[in-house]
Amino acid sequence: MNKLLILFSILSFSLPGLAAQTGGDLTQIRQELLSLLKRVESLEAENVSLREQVQVNATKVETTGTRSKSSWTDTLKVSGDLRARYESFDVENKDDRERSRVRARVAIKAKPTDNTEVAIGLASGGDDPNSTNQTLGGGASTKDVRLDLAYFKWQAKPGLTLTGGKMKNPWFEPGGNHLIWDGDLRPEGLALTYRSDSLFLNSALHYLESDTKKNNARLAYGLQTGYDGKIAAGHLTVGVSYFKVGAEGRAPWYNDDFYGNSSTCIGTDCSYANDFEEVELFAQIKTSVLEQPLTLFADYVQNQDASRLDTAWAAGFKLGKASAPDTWEIGYIYQDVEADSIFGFWNDSDFGGGDTDSKGHILKGAWAINKKWKVGFTYFDNVTNVDLGSEEDYDRLQVDWAYKF
Repeated sequence: MNKLLILFSILSFSLPGLAAQTGGDLTQIRQELLSLLKRVESLEAENVSLREQVQVNATKVETTGTRSKSSWTDTLKVSGDLRARYESFDVENKDDRERSRVRARVAIKAKPTDNTEVAIGLASGGDDPNSTNQTLGGGASTKDVRLDLAYFKWQAKPGLTLTGGKMKNPWFEPGGNHLIWDGDLRPEGLALTYRSDSLFLNSALHYLESDTKKNNARLAYGLQTGYDGKIAAGHLTVGVSYFKVGAEGRAPWYNDDFYGNSSTCIGTDCSYANDFEEVELFAQIKTSVLEQPLTLFADYVQNQDASRLDTAWAAGFKLGKASAPDTWEIGYIYQDVEADSIFGFWNDSDFGGGDTDSKGHILKGAWAINKKWKVGFTYFDNVTNVDLGSEEDYDRLQVDWAYKF
């Protein structure tokens, strides 16, 4: 570029004299050189701009590459909850009982990629699959902590998610009621869920036993589908489920207890009398009354594999929502669970003492002190041994102080 400037300067001083001798020809040459010089300057400016842009892009790529290697750590989230509970029992033909319990849970979640989530969670309690509560006592003894969650979640495409490991319950429960599944249950296996604007489809295969040694392998699987969308002044969810639990001929999994289900015995060896092939129909409506949210629900289940005592149902409501500070909720449920209608080992461990073959009322309420802390109560007025054995009244009160973080 500098050489061109020197050449242009020499020509600028010499061309006037030459022009006098050659007329307009040299003037034309001078104009063409000027035009050429401007073009060269323009090209050099573009070249400089291009080099700068390349450098900026290279910096971005380097920065992005560095960030991508460590960005998953930025997605780490820690969450948990702590619940203190006072509990009293008034059970017919048994001494009255009181106890204090605590439940503590913590989970760490991360997103190694944009469409993958991995989580590990710990919880208080023992090996009971339906309870992470720990009774206080033993002279302030240390309490057990166990693996509560260990799963991956992969979003194959928008709305379609595959989950594997020890996971939260993938099934929709109308009204949040635990007619079939206990709230603390963490099934183990695989679940595939799909959700569109108004359609949902849940499927899962879970292990009761995964080891085939001595033919011990046992599976539970299911499929659930339904409609979930707006109607008039509310939101409607309706659906149908099919669950199969392979239990017939198997001894109890925990505490030698069938939890109300029928059994057959040869000498002292007892086993489940049948499998559980449960068909569920459910409906839930969410609306509002007097500016308070209102949820109404109904749930019906029948075990196709049992020849009798095969039906369970529940219906109830919840008014209000204890979430923001100084908000409240109150709810009522009536539930009737025949002995072989559902798999007793996995059903609600509080209603009727955790056994099927029970019926009765559930009354609950809560008050939110702030977004993270609320107090509540649940009262069970039940009857157990409705069809098998002698009926007994079962009353249970729970008062909870619950915190989330």
